[in-house]
Amino acid sequence: MSTPESAPDRVRSVSVRGITARISVREGVGPFVNEPPLLLCNGIGVSFEVLQPLVDALDPRRGVVRFDVPGVGGSALPPTPYPIAALASWVTRLMAGLGHQRFDVLGLSWGGGLAQQLAVQHRRRVRRVVLVATGTGALMVPAHPSVLLKMSTPRRHRDPEYAARIAGDIYGGTMRTDPAKGARLLHSVTRSGPRRGYYYQLGAMAGWTSLPFLRLLRQPTLVMGGTDDPIIPVANPRLQARLIPHARLHLYEGGHLDIVTEAERLVPVVEQFLLGLRPDIEPEGKAPA
Repeated sequence: MSTPESAPDRVRSVSVRGITARISVREGVGPFVNEPPLLLCNGIGVSFEVLQPLVDALDPRRGVVRFDVPGVGGSALPPTPYPIAALASWVTRLMAGLGHQRFDVLGLSWGGGLAQQLAVQHRRRVRRVVLVATGTGALMVPAHPSVLLKMSTPRRHRDPEYAARIAGDIYGGTMRTDPAKGARLLHSVTRSGPRRGYYYQLGAMAGWTSLPFLRLLRQPTLVMGGTDDPIIPVANPRLQARLIPHARLHLYEGGHLDIVTEAERLVPVVEQFLLGLRPDIEPEGKAPA
């Protein structure tokens, strides 16, 4: 019986420490069947569907886990706000419940902060780390105040016209020439959840910084950043790569969301890194549409 080329994405709800979470799981097949899956940690205020172009560009045999942060998308609002350390513990419990004691993690933007926390707090669980368009929290080279102001509310996730109007200013890259793409990305397939969930995410990072512990990360780490990212100035990924002992830096011409909007160009860099420890696996192209 031949080995399937890919497994389907299965969306379902699970209960983790009393909170109902909406997740998407694609099991690994072929040479990835016994490999730790790739956990994707999303940016702020959007559900995991926004990452679909990234998933489509990954090796179709690779196991992938996505989730909606509590209070966002289809996951239930937690009873109280949470610090990022508590969320990292919750995510590790989610993965254990799925049968994964070890996993690789890719964090985009806000999710990159969660990925850094996971890597140091649960170092025996996290095998490899990919940080994309993310910073070190409260102690980082900040965005322009006008960008931070636009990021302080979930309006861009709820108002397509407003999202199209500001996309170029806050996301940079391809959004400058096609700002409607940003609006489509945030509104065509994703869902926001209650406003309070967005503010819980903002609050989770209040006062948090990864600077004191970046030198403690022992996992192989890929740091990716855009040279035209208004939210995360390029000095931030440079600093992360300098401080993390086993880090590789990849800078690309583009903006904050290019790992999604330009997935065909950037995801092969991720795949090459993830396969670094398994040279026996021949990479495959993306799954057929």
